[in-house]
Amino acid sequence: MQKDILNAKDVVLKELNEVRNLLNRFGEKKFQKNFSSAIESIYKCKGKVVISGVGKSGIVAQKIAATFNSTGTHSVFLHSADSIHGDLGIIEADDVVMLISKSGESDEIKNLVPYLKNINVKIILITGNLKSSLASSADILIDASVKVEACPHNLAPTSSSTVTLIIGDALAVALLQKRGFTKEDFAFLHPGGILGKKLLLRIEDIMVKGNDIPVVVKSAKLKDVIYQISSKRLGCAVVMGKSKIEGFITDGDIRRLLENDVDIRNIVAKDLMNPKPKTILKETLAKTALEIMEKNKITQLVIVDRRKKLAGILHIHTLIQLGL
Repeated sequence: MQKDILNAKDVVLKELNEVRNLLNRFGEKKFQKNFSSAIESIYKCKGKVVISGVGKSGIVAQKIAATFNSTGTHSVFLHSADSIHGDLGIIEADDVVMLISKSGESDEIKNLVPYLKNINVKIILITGNLKSSLASSADILIDASVKVEACPHNLAPTSSSTVTLIIGDALAVALLQKRGFTKEDFAFLHPGGILGKKLLLRIEDIMVKGNDIPVVVKSAKLKDVIYQISSKRLGCAVVMGKSKIEGFITDGDIRRLLENDVDIRNIVAKDLMNPKPKTILKETLAKTALEIMEKNKITQLVIVDRRKKLAGILHIHTLIQLGL
């Protein structure tokens, strides 16, 4: 087992060393110029970014395309082998093409170049071989070379694929910042994720409303209040007047009452209610409601519309179930 750990550690150290070499490369003027040119070309691109590669480079290309899309840069992946069998139609004159090839000599990618030159699209090449055939054909060249792969035979793409992936991430994040892409923009593209829910989900989408809201009048007897709280299963009841909210009762209020030596036969809702409950507009983000609940150590919120009319009830359990 110890030998396995040592071998694994050696992989991490080799890849870490190549990442350090990449970091040092960012201090070189030539690399800076090429990297900045790539960012500028993609930023000004009126079409999309088409990213192509084959083998392990193809897999890295797919990941870079996915990262670009999720951070606001319209991108598609084109498999180099499929491109010469009809998929070249995906590339248009306003696009930028990013080719990924460790050797710079992949036939499948080299076969793309005449077509790309013919329609005059900008070619960005990420490669480990700056003297390759593809390097001589590219408009912008990004050096992804490594001295040593993490593979003990120095063959399997390991360090090189990691370095290429980091370059792709660096391009995506630099573009993100150049565009002023916000976390709200990110959430819009990830509506199913937790961040999307936090930044997009509004109270009105998840609140209890209509006949499911537990409502009592100020003169309601204790047993009727308890019935409303129990039957609607929200642990609370809204005390309503003719047209406005008069107060709010929680099951905690009832428990505290029962702890005292009082005659419960004459207790009515007015005696129990909080006349100034916490309320929040239905258009408010769900994450804001959660922050209010946590700050005030409460588990329910009264939801109102802009005329301060009762709109619903939000229970913290709903937010928990949604993963917020």
